[in-house]
Amino acid sequence: MLAVGLAAAPAQAQTTPAPAAAPADAQAEPVLLWRKSGKTGLGLNESLLSSNWRGGGVNTIGFNALANLRANRKSGPHSFDNEADFLFAFSETKGLGYRKGQDRLYLDTKYGRAISTDWDMFLSLNLLSQFAPGYKYDKDATGNERARQVSDFFAPAFITAAYGFEYHPTTYFHVRLAPFAPRLTVVNRADRFVAALGDKPYGVNPGHSTRFEVLAAQILAELDKNISPTVNLKARYVLFANYEHLNTQEIDHRLDLGLTAKVGKYINVALNGIALYDYDQDSSVQFSQGLTIGIAYAFQNFVDEKK
Repeated sequence: MLAVGLAAAPAQAQTTPAPAAAPADAQAEPVLLWRKSGKTGLGLNESLLSSNWRGGGVNTIGFNALANLRANRKSGPHSFDNEADFLFAFSETKGLGYRKGQDRLYLDTKYGRAISTDWDMFLSLNLLSQFAPGYKYDKDATGNERARQVSDFFAPAFITAAYGFEYHPTTYFHVRLAPFAPRLTVVNRADRFVAALGDKPYGVNPGHSTRFEVLAAQILAELDKNISPTVNLKARYVLFANYEHLNTQEIDHRLDLGLTAKVGKYINVALNGIALYDYDQDSSVQFSQGLTIGIAYAFQNFVDEKK
């Protein structure tokens, strides 16, 4: 940062010195165009038992990785916000092998045009999918264990374009209300999931790879707040409703929660959970949860505003 000092001339009798002029090449503090921030974490847990361990148990190793990256820009009434949110966890257990735990790939970009202090008109595009194949583990008719694939990379993937109004009363909370939010569901080779999920995996007919829901609405609310100097709470709730099937049973809901506590400069404890209700996937609520202790790193190129 460049600071400009004022030079004072030596005092003379009965004469008040005039302040020196600022140097001609003095520059103002540069304007920050992009506000960038990121939070990343890696966790590893292990259980190693000797062959004669009488307490019981099996050898297990688990891995967890997460990252949340943001780049936002504001110029007058115009704003441009971008977010990438990743989460992946798996374990390797003796006798069971590889098991995926949590898996999230979320990308979001939004343009906003301010219409008041707390309200914007906006249009956005977001993608929700996963990184790795997922399996359903159960027993066949003869009682033998089996693993049937129920998902994969971009199977499913939900691509939603939303248009509406955003309310942002604070720096750490906003909610988007989009009465028009067409969504494209992508399921590559949907027929491979029929045996485990039924005739229309994720609402996509076998023989097709996409389903387009044009007349739909979306509500998206996000909270990212430090609830103490060492604890952060992040939550994202998404509601999606198809106007053609507008009843309580067929409205989709998804809630992603993350609670992170720092216990050292680069050590944290993270609790992550996902709750999902999607009638095209299952008639009951699905959920996943993970707890990890690992290393963490965070950065940002701006100072948080206090509100």
